[in-house]
Amino acid sequence: MALMATTRTKLYRLLTRTLRPGCSALNGWIRPDPFYCSFSSASSAAAMAPQREAMGFEVLGVKDYEDYRRSLYGEITHKALLVDAVGTLLAPSQPMAQIYREIGEKYGVEYSEIEILNRYRRAYAQPWGRSRLRYVNDGRPFWQYIVSSSTGCSDSQYFEELYNYYTTDKAWHLCDPEAEKVFKALRKAGVKVAVVSNFDTRLRPVLRALNCDHWFDAVAVSAEVEAEKPNPTIFLKACDLLGIKPEDAVHVGDDRRNDIWGARDAGCDAWLWGSDVFSFKEVARRIGVQI
Repeated sequence: MALMATTRTKLYRLLTRTLRPGCSALNGWIRPDPFYCSFSSASSAAAMAPQREAMGFEVLGVKDYEDYRRSLYGEITHKALLVDAVGTLLAPSQPMAQIYREIGEKYGVEYSEIEILNRYRRAYAQPWGRSRLRYVNDGRPFWQYIVSSSTGCSDSQYFEELYNYYTTDKAWHLCDPEAEKVFKALRKAGVKVAVVSNFDTRLRPVLRALNCDHWFDAVAVSAEVEAEKPNPTIFLKACDLLGIKPEDAVHVGDDRRNDIWGARDAGCDAWLWGSDVFSFKEVARRIGVQI
């Protein structure tokens, strides 16, 4: 009987940590690309945190793990926080297909948003044969292929307008409105903070446009590092930039394969956004910094 109870507990832990709220099993494992996702769940995920604690989610072993880390490292369990960009730190403000269509109308784009979305998915799923990396430097060749495949329009002016739009604060918003306060508190407590992202070189202008580039001690961008998550190289580079060992860092991201498996392969701790943690305030609490 005791063995059966233990087995049920382990199964419950597996299921609750594998499936994100509001996601199918497939969506919980794989996010097709950084611009497609729906991020309406960001605020609802943060809102779920108090209910989650009230429902007794500590039974999943989180408290035991936190106590274990503190027994090894002290009250502050990690020296650094690594944060995924799209889907965790920031999100597109409008659906990709809507923007592609609205900007494309004056260039003769006639596909509906549904058609653009379906064509986009097919194009993004294809192997990118020119390089082992999708995002090389500014990523223009890759995104030109994606835009023309999605809309049927190869007009260079259309592409440039669309490409440049995604460097502005109109295109993006922060997922967690308390992020700035939390990151300031973490850094004040001695915890270093870095962004680790599969992105082209537009990420830095995007962070500046959102006035959050100064929140971070380092930024590791796949286009610059020449390694994309889940390759552990990009996580190791972030740790090197921060001057810490991988085992002293925890990475937070919304993609199980890229963020969780990749970070753990590099030797970092890792928490899945929207499953293990629902807000940066919760991240800070687990690290040992009260906001």
